[in-house]
Amino acid sequence: MIGGYKIITLCGSTRFKDEFFAEQKRLTLEGNIVISVGLFGHSGDNEVWEEGTKEMLDDMHKRKIDLADEIFVINPNGYIGESTKSEIKYAKMKHKKIKYLWQQKKIITLN
Repeated sequence: MIGGYKIITLCGSTRFKDEFFAEQKRLTLEGNIVISVGLFGHSGDNEVWEEGTKEMLDDMHKRKIDLADEIFVINPNGYIGESTKSEIKYAKMKHKKIKYLWQQKKIITLN
């Protein structure tokens, strides 16, 4: 926390650009400092695929996790790709709290 504000790093596939923006807005309005991705490679930011760039961005995102109190995983319908799995594993190793979009929004029916 900084100044009473929790720091949350967003993780997830960059194919979910709209969901990233929606959750960034929601979490910010709830009074959190939100750290997100800088480029959306699966949503048109082709610079990601230039030599060495994805590796740099993946490493940089782990540093963003280092800064955070917790991570929030953008995982519509439960989807978690390999890069996101790596980020979750890293967050667990660093003892960060982990929350998931899909778990929070799914509807549970009780019999």
